[in-house]
Amino acid sequence: MLNELIDWLISTVQQIDPVLRFLLAGLAILLETSLLIGLIVPGDTVLLVASTGVTNWGAWAALVAAGIIGALCGESLGYLIGRWLGEPLQRSWLGRKIGAKRWAAAEAFLHRRGGVAVFISRFLPVLHSLVPATAGIARMPYRKFMAWTAPACTIWALAYVSAGALATASYAQLGQRLHWAGYIFVAVIVLFLVGMWLVKRMLSRRVDAEVDAELDSERKKDVDASEFASE
Repeated sequence: MLNELIDWLISTVQQIDPVLRFLLAGLAILLETSLLIGLIVPGDTVLLVASTGVTNWGAWAALVAAGIIGALCGESLGYLIGRWLGEPLQRSWLGRKIGAKRWAAAEAFLHRRGGVAVFISRFLPVLHSLVPATAGIARMPYRKFMAWTAPACTIWALAYVSAGALATASYAQLGQRLHWAGYIFVAVIVLFLVGMWLVKRMLSRRVDAEVDAELDSERKKDVDASEFASE
């Protein structure tokens, strides 16, 4: 049953024309960052599913390139949307749905960490969709923004495509000989996802602590300023 399900998944993905598959993956990743769709459908999932269609090194390299280009274009568009629309973006219907607390967290993290926040946010839920726009609103120099987001997008794409391709290659080699080969496929994916979850959890905890410290500092400054003004 498990092998049949995996066979269906892999064959469905591989039946899509390779060029179209790469374009769709890149476009989905572009949209999930630039238009905040990543709050609903993470690009991680898109890239991992697309990687099950990898059958050779050429396809692996092409999908990695599609992931990197899509992520960079999405991050750039998100940055430009923030820069062009500015604070009205946060006050829009979409901005209100995201919530002031999330925007404040992205602003505080960016203010505290600068370019490092841009790099780390690529690996974190929610923030990876908000930080590019927040960097644009904050008028971070685009060259600085790209210098930090490019290596993050590269590492991210390499990790997810390689994990999916490794699981698929292992299953392809063992599927005909071992009836439990499907469990190897699942094990590779699960181990990778658990590893990424642990990394994200560790980063999230540190980011949350730094955001709380930054927000507390800002509140203290506001209190001090109001007390000074009342004297």
